Formats: sequence, C-alpha cells, structure tokens
Amino acid sequence: MLNKDCIILVRYNVKRRSFMSEENQELENEVQDIPEKRDYEEELLQLLRSNEPPKKLREDLDDYHENDIAAILPKLSKEERLKLYKTLGVDKVSEIFAYLDDVEEYIEELDSEKAADIIESMDADDAIDVLEELGDDKKEEIIGLMQKDAVEDIQLIDSYDEDMIGSRMTTNYVAFDKNLSVKQAMRTVIKEAGDNDNISTLYALNDDETFYGAIDLSDLIRAREGTALDSIITTSYPYVYARETVEQCIEQLKDYSEDSIPVLDENNKLIGVITSSDLVEVVGEEMGDDYAKLAGLTEAEDVNEPLGKSIAKRLPWLLILLGLGLVVSSIINVFQTAVQAAQLIILYSFQSLILDMSGNTGTQSLGVTIRVLSEEAITGKKKLKFLLKEMRVGLVNGLIIGTLAFLAVGTYLAVMPGAIVGHPTYYAFEISACIGISLICGMLMASLDGTLVPMVFKKIGIDPAVASGPLITTLNDLIAVCVYYGVSILLFVQIGLFT
Repeated sequence: MLNKDCIILVRYNVKRRSFMSEENQELENEVQDIPEKRDYEEELLQLLRSNEPPKKLREDLDDYHENDIAAILPKLSKEERLKLYKTLGVDKVSEIFAYLDDVEEYIEELDSEKAADIIESMDADDAIDVLEELGDDKKEEIIGLMQKDAVEDIQLIDSYDEDMIGSRMTTNYVAFDKNLSVKQAMRTVIKEAGDNDNISTLYALNDDETFYGAIDLSDLIRAREGTALDSIITTSYPYVYARETVEQCIEQLKDYSEDSIPVLDENNKLIGVITSSDLVEVVGEEMGDDYAKLAGLTEAEDVNEPLGKSIAKRLPWLLILLGLGLVVSSIINVFQTAVQAAQLIILYSFQSLILDMSGNTGTQSLGVTIRVLSEEAITGKKKLKFLLKEMRVGLVNGLIIGTLAFLAVGTYLAVMPGAIVGHPTYYAFEISACIGISLICGMLMASLDGTLVPMVFKKIGIDPAVASGPLITTLNDLIAVCVYYGVSILLFVQIGLFT
C-alpha cells in the first residue's frame, strides 16, 4: 500500500512529465514549421555528374556561391575537378580557390601554366596565401610564369611584415583623379571594374597621386552630369598606414562600418585597401593570438606548423615557469619547518584558498590594465593614478573577502568536530584571523602585481598581453605564498599575538 505522501509524489511526477511532454511537443512542432534548407552540395554534385553541355552547365553553376563549389571539390575525382575547371574558366576558378584551406593538392593537379593563370587572377593577398602553401621550387616556377604587374602586387604586399597592416591589404580597388568630371569618373569605374571588382567605395587622388578622399559608388551613380565631383567626395575618410601594426589598427578599423578602408604608404600615396572580409580575417587571427598569449605563447600555432617550431614557442616560457615554480616550492619548504614547529599544520588546508583568491584578483587587474594600455595612450601621471585606483579596488575587495573568510572559516573550525583538537574554541578564530589578514594583504599585492607587470612590459617594448598567461599566475602564487606564511609566522611565532 502506498502512503498518502507517495501518492501525491507520483501524481506530481505524472503531471510534471505530462507538462514537459507538451512543452517538448510544442518545440518539435515549431522546429518542424521551419522549412528545410536546400542542400547546395548535393545539388552541385548531381549537376556536375549530369550530362549537360558545358555552356548550360556553366550557366547553372553561376547560380551557386564559390564557397559552396569549393566545398565539394574534395568529393570529386581528379578528372571531375579538371573538367569543372575547364567549364568554369580561369576567373571563376580563381575565386573558388580563394575559399580553399588546403589549396596545394589542387594546384599540384594542374600544369604550371594553368596554375599561374589561376593565381594571377586572384587578389594579391589571396594569391600570397596560396603561394605560401606551395614548395619553394613550385612557387618560383609559378611566379616566373605570371605577368609582371601581378607579381609586383604580390611583392608589394609580401614586403610588409606579418604584424603590419600592409601585409593584409589587397590591391583590388578603383581610384581616379579628383579633377575628373562625374561622367569621366564613371567611365573610369566601368573600365577598371573588369580587373578590380571591389567598387562599392571609390577613391579620389590628388595630382601627385596622394590620397584625397572617397566616394560611395551609389553617390556617383546618382550624381548628375553637371555635379562637381569634389562635392560628393568625403575628404575626411578614415585611412591607415601600411607600416602600422595590426594591433594598432584593429580597434580603429572595427569602429568603422565601411566596405573598405584605404592603406597609404609613408608618402600618403594609396597602395591598397583593407576590405570588410580582410577585417573579419584579421579579427579572427587576433583572437587566435590572444588565446595563444593566454597560454604564455607569443603567437598562435598552425595545425601544419613543424614540431620544432611549436616546441621553440612553448619551451622558453615553460622553463621560466619551472624556475618560478621551484622558487615557490622552496619558499613553502622554508616556511614548513617554522609552521610544523609552531604546530600550525592546519594552515596547509587553507593554502589553496589564499593562492586562488590572490590569483583571481591579479588576473582581474591584469585584464583591465591590458585593455587600458591597448586603447589609450596614457601619460605617466595617468598610469600612477590608474595603479593607485587598482590597488584601492584590491584593498576594498580584500577587506570584504577577508572579513567574510574570517567569519566563515572561524565558524567552520569552531563547529567542525576534530578541527582544533586540544585548543580552545577561540583558537578557530585566531586561525581565521590569520587567513583574513593574509587575504587582505595578498589581494592588495596581487592588484599591484597585475597592474604593474603589464605596465613594465609595455615600457620595455614587450606585448603586455604575454603577461596574461601562466607567468602572472605563477608570480601571484609566489606573492600569495610569501604573504600567507609570512603573516602566519609573524603573528603566531614572532609576535605570539594569538598564543
């Protein structure tokens, strides 16, 4: 026989399951209401394996995005791929290859002249990405078969270091003299659009070919023939210099919702543009570098990166951290004797608490500091003000956390059987007082450490984000250990305040 409580519980569970079933059914119905998306890959495979004549096949393939065509290349045989390339033509194939991650194997299937034609038709920045995947011999052979102007564009972009914005630009843009009429400017756009299809934003140049301003294509189209071209040119248009670092430009570039932003050389001459797609790629790479720095690396690793190079990136930081870790262990060992002599073994139980809270506090200060240093050019006076502010934050947080720890740990030790055997009850609060004081001091010092270290890194020319990895964590552990056991020995042994 079920008692009354059991019956109620069973009824509740039945109702609950019924309610959840209704909810799930409603969700399933909503999902079912969403139309099924077309499977472009399957459509393309069926289309390519049909017996349509080349001209009709080309027309049908023009309805699909290049990225979707690129996605099916691994599913095709070599013969099918070569047939596809022949059908589409060089320009279309070059656009498809720009979406491939492992383009080398597809380039190797082509004869060198065909490969050169395809790479030559790519934007210079995409062409560089493809060439970098090829072996040196194959790369030199293909470059030797390319036209001079295409090679010059590639060499221009390749002349900038990877951390410079010039290495991420494209030469796919249209520019004309600011003194042209609206009609003449439109003719220039029509003429250049065949080779440079990035025409949503057009660029105007001075007589000496320095950058003057920018025009939206829509504004140019709407302008009447008698309209002065200068009246629709935005002369305060944003721009960047090719030798600026990506890190310097990234925040500025993200602030503008433009299709492209001009890149100038040191003489203010227009040499390329950063497109919105380039910007997305740059932001993605910067995020990868940030994750790498979080791990104590100077740059992100590639899946195809050689073993030796990966080890070379990681090992120096690990050796530094090993040294600091040994220092931390040595300090703990030094204090161990004194702690054992004073019969304060219970302090070991709360070591991780002190280390964790100090580490978290230091990491918070570090994150804020890095952001401030990256976004603002602050003076020495402002740095000092910011440092004092972070220390005040650490102190106040330490006082709050330390007080709560004093009450919580003291109460726990007092009521926990066997926690303080052989000692009066108030001894529990003597231990918790030591922990509370250590937390206050440790969190204050961690705030100082988390703020001062990146400032020093910035001053000596090292990326302060590097300090956000294990280095700062280990330094905070070192400080926390010294503070905790230093306070313990001082209060219990040297002063004898709680004895």
